[in-house]
Amino acid sequence: MAEELSISGTTREEKYKSLLPQISALLEGETDAVANAANIAAALRQTFGFFWVGFYFVKNNELVLGPFQGDIACTRIQKGRGVCGTCWEKGETILVADVDAFPGHIACSSLSRSEIVVPVFKDKQVVAVLDVDSDQLNDFSETDKIYLREIALRWSNCLID
Repeated sequence: MAEELSISGTTREEKYKSLLPQISALLEGETDAVANAANIAAALRQTFGFFWVGFYFVKNNELVLGPFQGDIACTRIQKGRGVCGTCWEKGETILVADVDAFPGHIACSSLSRSEIVVPVFKDKQVVAVLDVDSDQLNDFSETDKIYLREIALRWSNCLID
């Protein structure tokens, strides 16, 4: 297991490329979903300085707050509600340049300005979502989408049936 992060690069893509093997090292040999989600959230926030990074787990037909880094957050989200609930319902990554323009956005914090939410699949079912918020408008791109999907996939591969 990695004890600390060593991130290189100046562009976001270079930082993701530097981070991916370190995330794999964090996950290696650890099967606890909560522990792994906590380390991923911390690694993403530490690397990029995102406003909020965390996971919501599907439990009893709602999303329930899991490990996160940032300000306090909404505890439960219904399917189809807000960006996270929409991601869960559609089973696809949702990238929002301006959260105030997203119909039904749930404002857990008024400081959040843009957001990306990635579904996490296990056995073709969404079992969680990875939620990343920024305090900057239009802060996420296809680069984030590609690499956050890869991180979600690596985490899902550690989930025990």
